[in-house]
Amino acid sequence: MNRKRLGRSGLVVTDICMGTMTFGLQADEKTSFAIMDRAVEAGIDFFDAAEMYPVPPSAELFGVTEQIVGKWMKGRTRGELIIATKVTGPGHGWFRPPIRGGFTALDRHQIIRACEDSLKRLQTDYIDLYQTHWPDHGMRQEETLGALTELIQQGKVRAIGCSNETSWGLMKNLWASENHSLARFDSVQNNFSLINRRCESELAQVCRMEGVSLLPYSPLGGGVLTGKYNQGALPDGARFSHYMKHGEPRQKKMAARFLNDRTIETTVRLQEIAKDIGVTVTALAVAWSKQHDFVASTIIGATNLVQLEESLAAADLVLSAETLRKINEIDEEIPCPMTEDGLRRL
Repeated sequence: MNRKRLGRSGLVVTDICMGTMTFGLQADEKTSFAIMDRAVEAGIDFFDAAEMYPVPPSAELFGVTEQIVGKWMKGRTRGELIIATKVTGPGHGWFRPPIRGGFTALDRHQIIRACEDSLKRLQTDYIDLYQTHWPDHGMRQEETLGALTELIQQGKVRAIGCSNETSWGLMKNLWASENHSLARFDSVQNNFSLINRRCESELAQVCRMEGVSLLPYSPLGGGVLTGKYNQGALPDGARFSHYMKHGEPRQKKMAARFLNDRTIETTVRLQEIAKDIGVTVTALAVAWSKQHDFVASTIIGATNLVQLEESLAAADLVLSAETLRKINEIDEEIPCPMTEDGLRRL
């Protein structure tokens, strides 16, 4: 397993990170423990959680994923693990935690309280990487960064990052850090995959020039790139199947972006490339993500050990220039398949 420095921080992480958003819902505690055990056995030391996990979020299961990770960590040496988690923030209306008044913002009060709660659930006295889950562009960056700086000074957090952030939002925060002598974001965790390549343009340039690492999540396009949704299939237990059949309007809309004729066609063609080089499209997709110079660690997810093994097959996989050329040809012919007009936006 290769390792890379996270931004300009003191953290050095494995280039594959174990995501945990299925723990406590799609994966029970026993299965979650087995997945994390196998990840460590494979060389992974970087684990990513969030206070609002598991997904889809609910008031009943809020914080359960962190509790599972915390119980699992009790049997291991804390210093050998890099643990990341997140404070929800406004959530774009997607979710409001059942605590803190039912409304979340990235102000000092809620950040400090959220961090304290996460530390208790994780049963640890510090978090290696603490991230804002959703941006709060209505807040003054100085207050958000001030609270995060305070947590670093107290020794409760080692480094900070953001998630689901725009290039403008990231630069605005970096500017505030520099001008007010506050802690800076060392990472940005955004959706990035072979069906959503928009990070390769403006955000990649920000990361390169400003020393910020991208932590791509959903490298399999929410599972679309595995092929399980091909030919209109909606397999039982799959997240987008649930969203399409039983989800709220926002969930249905989200699923529709991932599941359309263009994403499925892209998947089919990528499967042909993967077959030609003797790997699964899962391994192809994870390896492709890892090969970007602005990426520090690609976050994989799993609901069982079989799924995990498919992603781990990318650990030592390096795609040739010819394979990358064929992948790029698909992108040229079916650009940005998650958008109707093929423009790099969502």
